[in-house]
Amino acid sequence: MKKLKMQISIIRWGGKAKAKLLSPLMLRVQDVNPYVEFPKTLHVDFFNENGEIDSRLDALYGKYFEKESKVFLKDSVKVINILGDTLYCNELWWDRNRTGNEFYTDKAVRIRRKLQIIDGIGMQASQDFKSWVIINPVGVINVPNTQFPTD
Repeated sequence: MKKLKMQISIIRWGGKAKAKLLSPLMLRVQDVNPYVEFPKTLHVDFFNENGEIDSRLDALYGKYFEKESKVFLKDSVKVINILGDTLYCNELWWDRNRTGNEFYTDKAVRIRRKLQIIDGIGMQASQDFKSWVIINPVGVINVPNTQFPTD
């Protein structure tokens, strides 16, 4: 196991920087299935095509599975988009191979928007967190009269 302190990683797809990951401690484990562990928090800034931040992610723990290009995040996971919409959950997967649904979980989630809070079980979302779907919403969801179906 190799220990690195204050790790900053730039994640690139197709030659462009797509994300910047910061963590105070990174453990690289060379095993049958190698992984990188972030046991003391991590922060990720995600960039759009123009190199501007379009979402941010924070978690107390993360584990990157190199062969699968997947990251497991847990403990106080929070994702914020440029509109201020915020996802809160205790477990979240970030999978670069799931284009358009890079974030997903089958656990409890809360999404806070400017005028609403939506709770549910299970969710999938794009990496910029501009589009998301809660699989099983729970509680009361207010729908404006202008959007209420009349049929």
